[in-house]
Amino acid sequence: MKTIEGKLVAEGQRIGIVASRFNDFIVSHLITGAEDCFVRHGGDTDNLTLAYVPGAFEIPITAQKMAESGKYDAVVCLGAVIRGATPHFDMVANESAKGIAQAAMKSGIPVLNGILTTDSIEQAIERAGTKAGNKGADAMLSAIEMVNLNKAL
Repeated sequence: MKTIEGKLVAEGQRIGIVASRFNDFIVSHLITGAEDCFVRHGGDTDNLTLAYVPGAFEIPITAQKMAESGKYDAVVCLGAVIRGATPHFDMVANESAKGIAQAAMKSGIPVLNGILTTDSIEQAIERAGTKAGNKGADAMLSAIEMVNLNKAL
């Protein structure tokens, strides 16, 4: 059986990052984690482009524009949606995830969902670089691997 895998080498890759300004005290750590991961895997920060949007709900349209521009090999989406007392959380979490998936399918390049959806601020903090690792770094690592897998296919 022939096996095809993406390598974890970012050299020469061009990655777009779309990040939400809402909950920036969490998202800023996701961005730092993503950038650090990219550099640790051989990427050049000159090949990273960061686009800020107001909130997680606005991430998909910007991700799609970046993905369809031809300028990027992948797009990493970073945000934090923290459950509150209203159903707003469910709408934002569901629609942003759906939009990110649609952007990937429509553009044909990897568009990674690094949006935290947590029940509390404490859970978000854990996933932005403490107990549960850094989910921004995890999303970037997946982007690096997927770019290389796409090239190998």
